[in-house]
Amino acid sequence: MALHIDHFPGFTNWDISYITLETPRLKLVEITDEMMQKVMTTLQQEEIKRFLGLATDTELDKEKSNFEKGYSWYRSGARNFVILDANSRMTLGRVGFHTWYQAHSRAEVGYHITRDEDKQKGIMSEALHRMLQHGFDEMKLNRVEAFVGPGNAASQRLLLKMGFKEEGRLREHYYKNGVAEDSLCFGLLRSEWQG
Repeated sequence: MALHIDHFPGFTNWDISYITLETPRLKLVEITDEMMQKVMTTLQQEEIKRFLGLATDTELDKEKSNFEKGYSWYRSGARNFVILDANSRMTLGRVGFHTWYQAHSRAEVGYHITRDEDKQKGIMSEALHRMLQHGFDEMKLNRVEAFVGPGNAASQRLLLKMGFKEEGRLREHYYKNGVAEDSLCFGLLRSEWQG
């Protein structure tokens, strides 16, 4: 499918192939490498923030740094989507897979809602459920992992609601604002999803 103006009002029509996933309220649009190249090299800063659902210039700087380094890593890949309101086409956040090891049929899921006023409305439940369907059915994943900070109760509840099992604690697993923090590891197997 080509990227058209009806997906992102105000943007030029780009002839770029990407995947679109839909739910009753949402449209998930894949962010491809080709799309990111166009976004980062042709759009103004505010347009980039609106397209990617970024709230601050600090988030934009981090995104630009990731772009410059490259989004794919050795022997692993990613498949990420922006979450759009199906009616307004406003970017609400992002959801997707990273650290995707195709040879081992597993990936890590990540997600966020940009604005506080869009939280607690079931948006991420809807988006994550559709993303997991895509992961197990189309990407042929056998295992999906998620790593969550011990204090992030909302994310833990969301994962449990989707059928994930808490599998343990990884000590000083991620750095946040320069501080090493623990992560709780959650996993969901294809057999559990289908069951």
